[in-house]
Amino acid sequence: MKKDKIKICYIGGGSRNWAWVLMQDLAFEKDISGTIELFDIRHSDALINEAIGNRLMDAHNPGIWRFQANPSLPDALHGSDFVFISILPGDFDDMAVDVHVPENYGIYQSVGDSAGIGGIIRSLRTVPQFRKIAKEIKKHAPNAWVINYTNPMSVCTRTLYMEYPGIKAFGCCHEVFHTQKLLATVLEESGLAPAGSIKREDIKVNVLGLNHFTWIDKATWKNTDIFPIYLKFAEKYADTGFRKKSDGAAINEDELERQKLFGSTDRVKMNLFRRYGLIAAAGDRHLVEFCPHSWYLSSPEEVERWGYALTPVSWRIKDQEALKQKAIEYRDGTQVMTPVESGEEGLKIVKALLGLTGITTNVNFPNVGQMPDIPMGTIVETNANFKKSKIEPVAVRSLPSDIRALIMHHVLSQEGIVEAVFEDDMEKVFRIFSQDLEVQKLSLSDARSMFNEMYAKTMRK
Repeated sequence: MKKDKIKICYIGGGSRNWAWVLMQDLAFEKDISGTIELFDIRHSDALINEAIGNRLMDAHNPGIWRFQANPSLPDALHGSDFVFISILPGDFDDMAVDVHVPENYGIYQSVGDSAGIGGIIRSLRTVPQFRKIAKEIKKHAPNAWVINYTNPMSVCTRTLYMEYPGIKAFGCCHEVFHTQKLLATVLEESGLAPAGSIKREDIKVNVLGLNHFTWIDKATWKNTDIFPIYLKFAEKYADTGFRKKSDGAAINEDELERQKLFGSTDRVKMNLFRRYGLIAAAGDRHLVEFCPHSWYLSSPEEVERWGYALTPVSWRIKDQEALKQKAIEYRDGTQVMTPVESGEEGLKIVKALLGLTGITTNVNFPNVGQMPDIPMGTIVETNANFKKSKIEPVAVRSLPSDIRALIMHHVLSQEGIVEAVFEDDMEKVFRIFSQDLEVQKLSLSDARSMFNEMYAKTMRK
C-alpha cells in the first residue's frame, strides 16, 4: 500500500542541515509521495532549497516528491499532514554570546544549546518563536503531526504543548543512535562479531531520561546482555578513551577539523557508566553540560584530558558561509548532491503514523506516566511505539535516585524557564539562571552582571 498526496510543511525550510538530510532520504523513498512546503523567515534560502530538492528528485526519484518554497506560514501549514521544525533560534552571533561570554567568568561550555547558561539564554529566544509556531499550527493545521528537531529540544517541545495543549508533537534526536553504534563497536571489539557486521538497529535498548541526558538501563544483541561486555570495555579504556580505527580513507582538512571539534573518545560516557551503572546515551559534549561543572568542564585543560572539545562558534560561522556557497552550487548544478541515506528515522515514523508500518524508537514526548518520579507533562525521552495515528510511550522503571537527583535539577530549570517566559518575568528567569550548576560558583553580583550582558546582547532584535 502506498500513500500519495501527502503534504509536509517544513518550518526552517532554508536549512542546510536537516532539510538536506530529509531531501536525501526522500531520494530513496517509494512508499509515500507528495509535496514539501518550505517556509523560512529567509525566503531566499527556502527558494534555493526548493531548487536543490527538485533537482535531486528529478535525478533520483522523479515524480514522487516536489518541493515548493512558500513565503506564508499559514499557507504552508494549511492542509498539512506533518510539520517538521528545524530552526536556529536567533543567529550564530547570538550563539557566540551564549557560549563565549561566560568564558570571561571562567565558565566553559562544549555545546551551549540545551543545558546550562547557553541553554537558558537560547531558550529566551526560542520560547517566543515556538509560541508563535504553535498558534499558527492550531489555526491552520490543528490535526497535523509535528516533529521537532530544534534545540533545546525539551524546552521547544514543552512550549508547543503549553501554547496548544491539543497539539500532536514530539521531538526526534539521534544521540541514542550514536550510542547504539558505539555498543555495536564494543561487541565487535570483544570478538563477538566481525568488524562492521552489526547494524545500529540490531542493538535493542531501553531508554529513559531527558534529551541529551538520556540513559539506557537495558541493552541487548541477539539476547546477549551487553552491560557486562560494556563494563569490561569501559574499564579497559577508562584512562585513555576510545577512538574507532580509521578505515584508511583519505580525509580532507575540513573534515579533520570537524572530527576534532565534534568528536570525543567517549571517556565521559564510560566514566558515568562506571559510576552509576547505567549507560549514558548521549555524546560527551552534551553529557558534561548536565553534570556539575567541576566534574569535566572546569577548564580547557580538563576538557582536553577527558578527550572531547569545546566547539567555538567561530567554526560554526565559517561552516555556515561554506554551506551557503555549496547551496548556490547545488542550486545551479555546478556541484551535484549525491544522496546518501542518513539512518535517521523521521520518514520511518511518518510511515508508521500513516499506518504503512510500525516502529519503536526513542522520542521526546510529554510524560503521561511512562517515567515514574518525573513530573507529569515534563518532556522526557523514552522509547515509544509508533502506529497508525498513534504514539504509545513505553513505560520504564524509576530512575535510580542518584541519577534522578542529577536530572531533576534540569527538569525544574527547563520547566521554570518556559513558565517564566510565558509570564514575561525576567526576574524569575534570572533566579533560575543564578541557580544553574555552572553559575553557582560565581558571586550573585557576578552572576547578575553576566546575565545582564548576555540578555542585552542576544535579545536586542
